[in-house]
Amino acid sequence: MSDHTHDHEYLHQHNIPHDHDHDLDHDHCHSGHGHIHSPEHIKRVSNRLARAIGHLESVKKMVEDGRDCSEVLIQLAAVKSAINNTGKVILKDHLEHCIVDAVEHHDHAAIEDLNKAIEQFMK
Repeated sequence: MSDHTHDHEYLHQHNIPHDHDHDLDHDHCHSGHGHIHSPEHIKRVSNRLARAIGHLESVKKMVEDGRDCSEVLIQLAAVKSAINNTGKVILKDHLEHCIVDAVEHHDHAAIEDLNKAIEQFMK
């Protein structure tokens, strides 16, 4: 193994951000280390989560205030929908970037990891 390959693997193993030399054969999205998301993607997901958290805090207050159970259930449904939609945004990004890369590099483990994650998310 060359020093460059060894150094590159070290960076991945320790989650150290770095540029990729695309001549190397590696799985830059495999679950052993993450990939870098665009600032726009991070902001989009973060904003969705912040809205869901704020909405959930409102539901908590509704319960504490003794609001009608039907109203609380309707608001909880809205929270669940917000979380599911956030998951869709994350899944879409993962498919467009990591899974495309995994298929190109014949990384069956990344595809298996995605299948497991979808199973957990859909429960």
